[in-house]
Amino acid sequence: MHEPSPAPEGERPESPEDIRRLARLAALSARGGHHRPVRRQRPSAGRFARWHLELTPHSEEDGWLLTYLDVVTLILVMMVVMLSFAGPGTRGLPSTLPAPVVAVGAHPEHTRIVPPIAPPVPPPPAPPEANPLAGLPLEGLDKNIEVIVNQGSVSFRISNEILFASGDARLSSPGLAVLGRLVTVLGSAAQHRIVVEGHTDNVPIQTERFPSNWELSTGRAASVVRYLQSQGIDPARMRATGFADTRPLASNDTPQGRAQNRHVEVILEAPK
Repeated sequence: MHEPSPAPEGERPESPEDIRRLARLAALSARGGHHRPVRRQRPSAGRFARWHLELTPHSEEDGWLLTYLDVVTLILVMMVVMLSFAGPGTRGLPSTLPAPVVAVGAHPEHTRIVPPIAPPVPPPPAPPEANPLAGLPLEGLDKNIEVIVNQGSVSFRISNEILFASGDARLSSPGLAVLGRLVTVLGSAAQHRIVVEGHTDNVPIQTERFPSNWELSTGRAASVVRYLQSQGIDPARMRATGFADTRPLASNDTPQGRAQNRHVEVILEAPK
């Protein structure tokens, strides 16, 4: 005799057809009759059956493990790169030299070590320029000679009022005396070149011998060169140049300025 199994908890019949089927089975069991085993059916969802969804359980995936492995790989790569830039160290090298730079390629055979680059050596300091006045006997110069020290040269400036008469290129007696004291200085510097420059003011001149200030300034410079040659100065060392009124020292608007512009300059140039 079979007894009808009670419906599982939570699966009670919901339709009248199920209730009548269970009632017939109970009556047969009471009379001792036999019946075919009833196939358990899934409870009907009724009118909400169309909205019934079966939930499919998902298996747990180990996605966190892949993320963890990626993070560890990135950390190892960063450590290798940092160690490659650190180099083997600077023990035994001067403190002024930079550490060697290791260039890391895609393969070990591409790895190369760049030698340290030494800092540029500063050029040696230029030797101090020699004093152009060194060794020159300047004590015997006349007070009317102005000494101007330039870079690599010394200029001796003499006023034309002492050397020449107005509008003339012949040396006067006072001028010869002043130049005579300068000969000793020029002769003591045998390796130096001598340049004699003639300068005038802007007052025009027009004579048969000097049509302009160019001829006057050049003639006066030539007269000084001829005198120095007569006193034993090598003519190969000397050069005469006339500049007329193109290089004034002062303004030609005043008598004092014009007198200052009328002069002869003897330049002693150091050998190059």
